[in-house]
Amino acid sequence: MRAADWDERYLASELLWSAEPNQFVEHELGELDPAGRTALDLACGEGRNAVWLAERGWTTLGLDFSPVALKRAADLAHARGVTVEWRRADVTTWQAPAEGFGLVLIAYLHVPPHELTPVIEQAAAAVAPGGTFLAVGHHADNLQRGHGGPNDPQLLWDPAQIAAVLDGLTVERAEERTRTVTTDEGPRTALDALVRAHRPA
Repeated sequence: MRAADWDERYLASELLWSAEPNQFVEHELGELDPAGRTALDLACGEGRNAVWLAERGWTTLGLDFSPVALKRAADLAHARGVTVEWRRADVTTWQAPAEGFGLVLIAYLHVPPHELTPVIEQAAAAVAPGGTFLAVGHHADNLQRGHGGPNDPQLLWDPAQIAAVLDGLTVERAEERTRTVTTDEGPRTALDALVRAHRPA
């Protein structure tokens, strides 16, 4: 999907996702000390994770190619009383500064492998010494054993494959996580891939 497709999808509903942060983002990053550090949220969408990071004291940059999403993100930040730098760019072509961020986050970016791998590699390179990398997305097994997410298996994540391209980072975990999804038919279980790493200080 390109920017115009996402614009149309965002416009079809008031909020495509919750205004609250992803549960794994909150759990994994809540204990980090943001003092004097900058966070990068790649493919930030409507900004829920970036806004949460800013509320915790991070100087935050949210990047996305959908102007509709970025407008909603800016509105959310304003409503929550925080400042976030929003930048319109395609994460598959944008060049991040090397070792420029104390935290780099990628949440639910589902693009073909030939696009995802360079994004992951560049995101890893953007982590500063002592900084953290976190990636969360729909797991490769979600089609068979989980609920929601893309129907194209090529767009799903294998945590081991993501961990394998994090050059220069120390991988702390690369694993499957379960997440409860509320549906009209009742609660369902989604399978996510989570990869957390850091660059040694």
